[in-house]
Amino acid sequence: MNDGVYVGNAGKDAVLDKGWLLGHFKDADDPRYSETVEIKWGVHPRGDKRSQWVTGEQRTALLVLIEGRFRVELPGRSVLLEEQGDYVVWGRGVDHSWYAEEESVVLTVRWPSVPGYAVVQKG
Repeated sequence: MNDGVYVGNAGKDAVLDKGWLLGHFKDADDPRYSETVEIKWGVHPRGDKRSQWVTGEQRTALLVLIEGRFRVELPGRSVLLEEQGDYVVWGRGVDHSWYAEEESVVLTVRWPSVPGYAVVQKG
């Protein structure tokens, strides 16, 4: 029975959906479904990087460093997150990319939750 409650572990649940814990991509009857916000638990090995820049961004994002050393690339600016709790916020229209300088864990919150930003793997 779905009682509108979900209890989980971010580290374990993240591997099931590319890190995403909450957003439009969950089933509509799942308490983690939202068209308002997306939340991601990102675990990145040293040297991990986004395969391409996000362009034409339609959301606002908050990225918080949990552990490690993580760089967010923005147009004309590079932001290094190196102390636990360091964070960066960027708004709609701001292109971005990222790079894990050390093994890192980051929490990302984006709003609203809109489809269309997954990187398509070429194969």
